[in-house]
Amino acid sequence: MKQLYYSLPQYMKDKYGRKLYKVALETGMTCPNRDGKVGVGGCIFCGEGGSGDFAIRYEGKPFKRDDFIYNHKDVPVGDYIAYFQSFTNTYAPIDRLEKIFTSALQDELFTGISIATRPDCVGNDVISLLDHLKKTYPSKLIWVELGLQTIHEETAKWMNRGYPLSTFDHCVQQLKSIGVDVIVHVILGLPNESKEMLLQTITHLNDVGINGVKLQLLHYLKGTRLGMQYLQNQSLYHVLTMEEYVDLVTECIAYLDSSIVIHRLTGDGNGEDLIAPLWSTDKRRVLNAINHELKVKGYIQGCKLV
Repeated sequence: MKQLYYSLPQYMKDKYGRKLYKVALETGMTCPNRDGKVGVGGCIFCGEGGSGDFAIRYEGKPFKRDDFIYNHKDVPVGDYIAYFQSFTNTYAPIDRLEKIFTSALQDELFTGISIATRPDCVGNDVISLLDHLKKTYPSKLIWVELGLQTIHEETAKWMNRGYPLSTFDHCVQQLKSIGVDVIVHVILGLPNESKEMLLQTITHLNDVGINGVKLQLLHYLKGTRLGMQYLQNQSLYHVLTMEEYVDLVTECIAYLDSSIVIHRLTGDGNGEDLIAPLWSTDKRRVLNAINHELKVKGYIQGCKLV
């Protein structure tokens, strides 16, 4: 049976012959969109944990598998990915970044690293460091995850993203030039964005040649400015129904280039902080609905590329 989309588990099987498990880590870094360098308050949907509510503190020292609060006790050493998730993980002096990333790459527990960051925090010094690490540890995976969310400048201004699309495009080009895989986060259900606008974002990602994508439902969370605004006046926002989300995400899949790995089809937020949409907590139901809708529409990934 033909795959409906190129999933992360399938990519892992193709590339590494086995499933790998991400371990969410935080290193105490902050964000230039919080400390005043670029802006204050962060992105409108970002909470105090910097999208890393379940992350484990990492100090650049070797880990033991039992240090993880995960139910993967049967996972062999070497089948974990060190996922630097919270806030902006290239927003530190380059010598500190080198120490942290080198430590994780040298740790036999990890098969590689995935670095969540902002494109305006990937300067020439970071590119040089990643290039050096790629050459020094050729057998290890090195990914960079960028939180683009949308290509549309008005929406980016509303969310207080703090950088233009041109900065993202340049960053992707630089990372591709040194052979680092680029994974991009996109939010579905942003206020005032139509389906056509969302698909323009997807088409742009095809054009710049990213390697992977995370499709994320817009969550309204406690402790975020978006969550507070929603509670103050819910009439200002349209929260997607599950049916609406399923329609949008299946259209995104149809427009995504078939070589792009889909790392996520829905969110994994902290249920205790979720204000809306509450249906999103039933992840299995959502994924089943997505797969069903793909079959009903007759869609496979890339079927609408022209």
